Amino acid sequence: MNILLIEDDKLLADQIVKLLKKERYDCDVCYTISDATLAYEENSYQLLLVDWNLPDGSGLSMLHKIRKTGDKIAVIMLSGRESVEERVEALDGGADDYLCKPYSNIELLARVRALLRREGSQKTSQLQIGDVKIDLSKREVSVKGVEIELTYKEFELLEVLALHKNQVLSRYQLSELLTKDFDSIKSSNIIDAHVKNIRKKLNRPELISTIRGVGYSIKG
Repeated sequence: MNILLIEDDKLLADQIVKLLKKERYDCDVCYTISDATLAYEENSYQLLLVDWNLPDGSGLSMLHKIRKTGDKIAVIMLSGRESVEERVEALDGGADDYLCKPYSNIELLARVRALLRREGSQKTSQLQIGDVKIDLSKREVSVKGVEIELTYKEFELLEVLALHKNQVLSRYQLSELLTKDFDSIKSSNIIDAHVKNIRKKLNRPELISTIRGVGYSIKG
């Protein structure tokens, strides 16, 4: 899978490229919109990782131009902007997903895998585990067709576990995703509390398995 990363922070870009190549993705990097436009026109990519703020303009403006051509290439917007309004602006502007900085490696890889998997088969934003349906685009969860209200963090936790179905994620990995407060991760029991709440709200205690001494997993 070929990925184009457009990120002007060269240190961050280098870290992302190394991470993706370690996962056996082919990844090119550009630091400006002009260079990225040339790379995009000359090569074939399955996914774009686009920073919002770039030296010669907005990554979102580049995305607008791509969408006007009819190209439905998968796109993840990367930004330090946290507001719901800006997330909506990116998604309405043609982004398939949006990641707010700082984000964890596990979260980035999960979203990359999800989008590439979606592109490789039918383009759907829904995950089904038994009678539990998770709509990633609408951020909704339902059990047997009945919508269940989860908090923002509960949904994020359920989402990443579902995207890593049949894999065991440690409490540290999950805490890194949810809190981004690296000083308190080791001593926090916030993951256990969120898992307990999700099980209770969905009335599916068996959905998330506890792997004693390690973390949690969703099997399916």
